[in-house]
Order: sequence, then structure tokens, then C-alpha cells
Amino acid sequence: MDHSSRSLPPLDTLHAFEVAARTGSFTAAAERLNLTHGAVSRQIAKLEDWLGFKVFERGARGVSLTIEGNRLFLRATEAIALIADNTDRWTEPRGAAVVRLATIPSICGLWLIPRLARLEAGEPALRIVLEVDLRQNDIGEEGIDLSVRCGRGGIPGRISVRLFEEQIFPVASPELAKKIGSGPPERMLKFPLIHDSDASGWRSWLGAHGVDYRPRSQDRRFEDYNLVLDAAANGLGIALARPPLTEGDMEAGRLVAVDERTVLNPVSYWLDRPEGRPRPAAVELARRIAAEAGLDGAELEPFLQAER
Repeated sequence: MDHSSRSLPPLDTLHAFEVAARTGSFTAAAERLNLTHGAVSRQIAKLEDWLGFKVFERGARGVSLTIEGNRLFLRATEAIALIADNTDRWTEPRGAAVVRLATIPSICGLWLIPRLARLEAGEPALRIVLEVDLRQNDIGEEGIDLSVRCGRGGIPGRISVRLFEEQIFPVASPELAKKIGSGPPERMLKFPLIHDSDASGWRSWLGAHGVDYRPRSQDRRFEDYNLVLDAAANGLGIALARPPLTEGDMEAGRLVAVDERTVLNPVSYWLDRPEGRPRPAAVELARRIAAEAGLDGAELEPFLQAER
């Protein structure tokens, strides 16, 4: 692989390499870094691919440095020590177990943040590091412990359990709701309909009432559900309430129901984790998230016990 003289290997791979070399074990490195064994192994493989040579010899009793790996270790150790001596480092609070939780902005802002203090509190105390992104990244590759997402089923390479489903219904700003009034479902089509990147919710709600719906030019689409709710609250059209994500806006009076008829959303909420054995802190957080979502413990156990 061709690299310029100024190029550096990914710093996260160097950190994983330095800890694995120092401990002589991917498992021990995973414990030190709050990652899974598989995540450390993938980081080392990524580094070796970047370098173009092996840095470890793998054996039944652990790993040992190659000649090239030993040279890299000496340089990496010096570099990391230099950085440590000249940088104010942020450290986790004592007694807190760090868990990396991936999610999308809407779930983060509307469901997780209001519950974050409760999810971190208790024995043991947890420190949740949120990784917020609209993309569904490879959580194993990224060293993520858990992920909360919307979707229609499991994702290959992950272990998943459904947290909860939604009964959706139309909502709008109080001012627009007065104009919409009551009546048959078709009256919704007189106004702009707002949805995120997936319009299946509107197709399901209108279809359940005998109305065929296809997105129109006057309708509005936003990539994130937070923006869908903001647009509706500002009178730009009608959105679909997705309890419990809309509880705050409805309690505050920013949005009101314009039709009480509900339909099951084809999209559900899922808790994912990488394949393999989860860390104890991740298991504890999964139990707390499940409790907040009202998921029965018996449904959660297979998710925690499965390794692939």
C-alpha cells in the first residue's frame, strides 16, 4: 500500500497496537480499552494492512511481536509518552464503567438524552459515550458496545432484539390543527405531509384507511425525525407522531393530534450489539435500556447470551 512520507496510520489502531504489545494479549488489551476482543483484533488487522507487514505472531498462548512489530512498538511507545506528557487528558470518573452506545440523532435527542441520567446511575455507575450518526456503521469495526436504531429487522453481523414498536397518528401545530379540523382521513391530503427519509409511515396510516399515498411535490422530507417534528411545530405541514419520541412536544403543546386513529408503524426500535461475548458494563446498560423500553427480561436474555 502506497503512503506518502507524511501519512500516519490511523491513531486508534496505533493505540490498540501499543496496548496489545504491552500486555501481550488481545483479550487484555480489550479490557484496558473497553473494547471487545474482536474489535482489537480488527484494529490490529487494519494497522497491518496499512503498514503492509505483520506486527504480531499469533499463537495459542497469546501474541508476540515480530521484528518489525518490535521496532514499531518502540517508536509508538515514545510517541504516546510524548503526547501524554504534553496534553491535558480527559479521564473517566473513578468507578464508572465506560460503554460506547451508537444511535441516530432523533433517538438520541428524543429518547436517550431524557433517560441518560437514569441509565448511568445505579450500581455499578456507568459512563455512556454516545456515538451519534445517521449512518448504520459497522459497530464491531468501530468498537461500539451497543446500538439503538430504527429498522425493520436484524442486520447481518449483529445480534439484535426489538425494544418496542409504535402506534403512529397525525399531529400538527395547534394553529394548523384548527384548519385541518375533523373528518375523513382524505382531508390530510389537502395539506403538506412531512416525513423523514422513509415515507412508509404515511403509506401505512393512509393505506389502513383506504387511501393510496405517494409522496407529492408539496410534501416535505427531512433526513432526521427531529427536523420533521420542528417543521410540524412551525406549521409547515402534518407529521406522524411516533410515541414515545413525540411525548415531549405534545406535553409542551407544540404539537397536537389531528386524528386519534392509530396504525402500527412498520419501523420498530432495535437494540444491537456486535457478535461475541459482551462486556459486563455493556450487559448492564442493555438491561437498563430494556427496562426503560418496557422489554421483558425473558426476551432480553437470548440477546445477552448469544455469541453469533
